[in-house]
Amino acid sequence: MRTGSEPATARSPLRMRLWLSLWGMLWALFGLVAFSLTGRPGWAAACAVVLLLAILDLCVITYRMRQGPHYQPGRDIPPYEPDHGDGRGRNGGWAGPSSGRP
Repeated sequence: MRTGSEPATARSPLRMRLWLSLWGMLWALFGLVAFSLTGRPGWAAACAVVLLLAILDLCVITYRMRQGPHYQPGRDIPPYEPDHGDGRGRNGGWAGPSSGRP
């Protein structure tokens, strides 16, 4: 059921992505070691690719979490002004080259 307060109560999924990437990284590392020891290079390579993707995702997540409340808002950060759809932008009302204004 929608309450109309979703922008004020929305939470960022970065912490969930952090834990899921860590979980995936551990399983990919386990698979890489296990398949390397059993002599299955194809599966070991697939686990290595998944491991690299999980590490890359962890780097992106930590970068965004360190950027502060713009990407990881807390309960004390008010919601952003919604898009009114009438072309008003942040730069003084000019909506860009497609607005037809010189």
